[in-house]
Amino acid sequence: MRYRFVLVFLIICVVQPVFGQDTLRLSHQEFLAAVKSYHPLAFKYRLQNEIARAEIQRARGNFDPVVEGKKGEKTIDGIDYYKETNIGLGIPTWYGIELNGSYNYIDGQKLNNSDTRGGLYQFGLTVPLAKNLVYDRRRALLDQARIGLQMTEAEQLVLTNDLLLAADNAYWNWVKEYELFLLQSRAVTINQNRLALTKKTYQYGERAAIDTTEALSQLQSFELEQKDAYLQFVKATQELSLFLWKENQQPYDILEGIIPSETLMNNVAYQEYVPLLGRLNGQPLGNHASVLYYLRKQDFLESERRLKFQSFLPKLDLTYNFFNKENYRSEFFPLFQNNYQYGIKLEIPIFLRQARGDYRIAKNKVQQNLLDIDYKRQEINTKLNTYKNEVINYRNQIDIATQNIDNYERLVKAEEAKYNAGESSLFLINSRENKLIDAQEKILELRLKFIKGYNQLKWLNENFVVQ
Repeated sequence: MRYRFVLVFLIICVVQPVFGQDTLRLSHQEFLAAVKSYHPLAFKYRLQNEIARAEIQRARGNFDPVVEGKKGEKTIDGIDYYKETNIGLGIPTWYGIELNGSYNYIDGQKLNNSDTRGGLYQFGLTVPLAKNLVYDRRRALLDQARIGLQMTEAEQLVLTNDLLLAADNAYWNWVKEYELFLLQSRAVTINQNRLALTKKTYQYGERAAIDTTEALSQLQSFELEQKDAYLQFVKATQELSLFLWKENQQPYDILEGIIPSETLMNNVAYQEYVPLLGRLNGQPLGNHASVLYYLRKQDFLESERRLKFQSFLPKLDLTYNFFNKENYRSEFFPLFQNNYQYGIKLEIPIFLRQARGDYRIAKNKVQQNLLDIDYKRQEINTKLNTYKNEVINYRNQIDIATQNIDNYERLVKAEEAKYNAGESSLFLINSRENKLIDAQEKILELRLKFIKGYNQLKWLNENFVVQ
């Protein structure tokens, strides 16, 4: 399918067909698929999700074991002060406890009193007894990275669907402008034939000369409308080209000769809008991606609040290391009798001003986000009801406008019959025809508004996440 898009767009770029000759047609389905696959913004949104996944990988790196090694020696005036080799392994754990082990070999003539000659194995751990025991920066970063991915996926879903909504509306506006151009072209053709017939009847002495002027004036009026309609269609084509890109994110220039393969009248919205309304009525607002974004943000802020709360606790860390000399028998127990080292470190900020300030900020951000959640739910509910009312109202207007067009068509035919019987005038026919054209233009506008309202509901429904 991807290569099919590429082939179609390459043809568009190199061929300039004219209406009625080798015309290229672009379907709605292929257009949206191309936008989703190749548009730079869609590609950017996918990359943003990849960045969020990379953030999780980076946060997990804080729990990676660390291997270290060191080797060195010191010699002055032929005296070997020391020769040392050290290999160590540190293992951070989820609950803040850090495990470590090492092997150290040192020998020399000028060792420090605290150094142990020969090989020495060391196994130990550091345990936080207050601050960082329940929660710490490493756990918070990983939690926040995971939550950040969920937030990013929700946000990018909304942004992607907003892009597709804009593209969808641009396509159907393009269709409307094309159908309006066809409508004016048909009117021009009808009035060209009418002018030719009027000239013949004038030559036969059956019509007054002023009738040819009337017919010509009507024709020229429609020719002006046709040219303006073509200009609007070209403009809509250029706006459509903003959504069409190549596979390598290079823009396509749509040239003359491409037309839509869809029509406003045959849009699936007329059959799908009632089932869609039913599906939307059963959707919980909490599952909408924009609401989920704020719900996940709430988890993110709660993680930050929990981390800031740790600053109120004193930093009390216990470190214990067990030693065993190389080639000596191991003695593990009792722990505090032989071959050990331990230490307790205590830190207590006196005023806790930074901790209190950070925690107040974190709490207020949580409260702000709760307000955002309530507002977002109400906003979605309001949009949902607005779009529902629009779709239903425009559908009813289309039914009325369709009946109105039927009536105008009968009036035009009746006026033409009376004109042929010598009981009417060309002026009355033109007047009836102008009202018919106005009604046909009106229904095109109504159909576009209906489809845009349906698109709003459709892409709003696409933003609901199944959990």
